[in-house]
Formats: sequence, C-alpha cells, structure tokens
Amino acid sequence: MTDQTMHIVVGVDDDIRIREAIESLVESAGFTSLVFPSAEEFLRSGKLSEASCLITDVRMAGIDGLELQRRVRFDRPQFPVIFISGHHDDEVRRKALEGGAFTFMYKPFDPGDLLAAVNQAMSNCSHIRTVEVEEKKH
Repeated sequence: MTDQTMHIVVGVDDDIRIREAIESLVESAGFTSLVFPSAEEFLRSGKLSEASCLITDVRMAGIDGLELQRRVRFDRPQFPVIFISGHHDDEVRRKALEGGAFTFMYKPFDPGDLLAAVNQAMSNCSHIRTVEVEEKKH
C-alpha cells in the first residue's frame, strides 16, 4: 500500500456533482475518498478519526461548513479543512480562514489547484497524523 492510499480525503457537499468530482479527483491522485451529502452524515459516520483532510462546501442545509469546521477542529485542532464555495462572500471567507481553514476556493475550482491544496495540507499536517496513529497503537 502506498503512502497516498493510507490518506482518506473526505468531501462534504450537498451537490452530488461536486461530490462526484471530488471523489473522482481524489481517487485519481491515489488517495482514498469518502463523500457525504451533509455535515451531519459525516459527523455520524465516525470517520473523522481516520480522515487526513476535509473538503467542504460552506452553504449547506443543517450544519453549514463553518460549523462543521468548528466541530471538527474541536476534536482535531490541526486537522486540515479546505473550503469550496459557489458564493463570493468575503466575510464567510474571512471567518473560515480565521477559524483555521487551510484554504478557501471558489467554485468552479480548478481540479489541479484543489489537488495541490490537498497535497500541501496533508504534507503540512502529516507529522500530526503520524503521531495520532502511533498513539492509538499503544
């Protein structure tokens, strides 16, 4: 198993086309992909502890992307979150970045840019992920 296949990239978006695009892109790069139509489904899945990176929309019914980021970072403070949004809103972008988002992109996003962000986010946080895995073995 390569190092990349050990990384799980989670995509959360209420638009099935975006979920399918994220899934295809992530898997084409050799990562494992899990996609969810809502923040609630992702949080209920129990997959946060296994995930290496999160790509999420901002505006979704129920728990929105900003609240999802807050909840995820409560349990895993260094967990990389990448936002994608179809709505240009400087205030929401500012809140996401101040809340610790790795980056904030607008739809339609360039697949190469998103994949580069995923790679960079995981390489910046890889030492933290390794420590978490090692701690679970003890």
